[in-house]
Amino acid sequence: MPRTRVDADQTSAPELRSRCPVACSLDVLGDRWTLLVIRDLFAGKSRFGEFVASPEHIPTNILAERLKRLERAGVIASTPYSEHPPRYDYHLTERGRALAPVVDAIAVWGLVQFPGTRRATRRQPEAT
Repeated sequence: MPRTRVDADQTSAPELRSRCPVACSLDVLGDRWTLLVIRDLFAGKSRFGEFVASPEHIPTNILAERLKRLERAGVIASTPYSEHPPRYDYHLTERGRALAPVVDAIAVWGLVQFPGTRRATRRQPEAT
C-alpha cells in the first residue's frame, strides 16, 4: 500500500500508510514487545539492562530496535550516562506519557480476561 502524507503542507509530517488512527498507532506500538517496554518505563525502568531483566525476556537485538523506533516516533527520549561504552537512560516524553490510559486499559482488560495475572507496581517518581 503506498504511503501518503497526511498534510502535504507539513514537511515534517510522517508518511502514513493509512488515515486510520488505529492503524497509525499500531505502526508505532503494535508488536509483541513495544507496549511491554512502555509498561516498564511507566514502572520506573530506564536502562537497557532493566528492560532485559523483565520477566518476558525481550531479546537484546529486538529491544535495541524498539528503543530506537520509539525514540524516532517521539514516544521516548534518551540521555547518555556513560561515554565508554555508550549507555543511555530512557524516559517517556509527553507523547509517551499520554499512553498511560492506554496501558492502564489494557492491564485492566487483561486482569479480567486472564485470571491469575497481576499488575506490576509503578515506581513513584522521586521528588526533585
